[in-house]
Amino acid sequence: MLVCCGLVTLDVVQVVDALPRPDEKVVARSVAATFGGPAANAAATAVALGVPTRLVTAVGGGPLAEVVRRELAGCGVELVDAAAGTSGGRLAVSTVLVTRATGERAVVSTNASGFGDLASRTAAGGPGLLDGVGPGDVLLLDGHLPGLALGVAHLARERGAAVVLDGGSWKPDAAEMIGACDAVVVSADFRPPGVGADDVLAAVAALGPRFVARTRGPRPVEVLDAGERYDVAVPEPGRVVDTLGAGDVVHGALAAEAARGASWRVALERAVVVASRSVEHPGARGWVGAAGAP
Repeated sequence: MLVCCGLVTLDVVQVVDALPRPDEKVVARSVAATFGGPAANAAATAVALGVPTRLVTAVGGGPLAEVVRRELAGCGVELVDAAAGTSGGRLAVSTVLVTRATGERAVVSTNASGFGDLASRTAAGGPGLLDGVGPGDVLLLDGHLPGLALGVAHLARERGAAVVLDGGSWKPDAAEMIGACDAVVVSADFRPPGVGADDVLAAVAALGPRFVARTRGPRPVEVLDAGERYDVAVPEPGRVVDTLGAGDVVHGALAAEAARGASWRVALERAVVVASRSVEHPGARGWVGAAGAP
């Protein structure tokens, strides 16, 4: 089993020929409204790869939340809303502009807020959060909702599950969260305070995880695996349509393969293949069901 814990958003994605300049209005080629967020996209990736996956997050109520609930259910993701029963919470919303010719994206987003002390939801084992989770299972964190994520991470380790972190950027709780993980995969932009680019892997490994990797877009993934350094090559896509969510696909596919019993190295090697194919299709999940997709 795989559990993903972290952020879900409502994404409004528009494909444009070029980003607008100041005071300029452009007409979108297409528009779509669906869920996004690192943990949510990773969960949907894992389900598409045949691994049953639960998403632990904060959704709350209101019409925007209902869109997200419906879309998650349509992708086969089991949702556990840690904010259920709270009031005043605000679902995160992202506006995404994708440049048609290059697949590059520009994102404006808000963060989830107003859900109260989500950490308290894990105090008594977190109803529904980790039901059925034990040795051989995997928990994926995305660095968001830290109070909730840290509580769930400690519970998962107590139950013998492996914990992996998607490190998109350094956050105030990053050191503690890394220390609760067996594996960490960071982005090229991830940088602990005072640490140079060449020392990121060692600095992260010093906090506890045995397997640390850093993705760098189309360039090889750098790995420090129990003290051994090596690179994992990223296959070149046939074309680049949209890079939106490619990093989330890497993390979801890696966690899915680990939940199947693969080593972190093998899981990463398989994950970059899935992510490379994903950018040949629009959106974070456009590759699902497409001809030639992994």
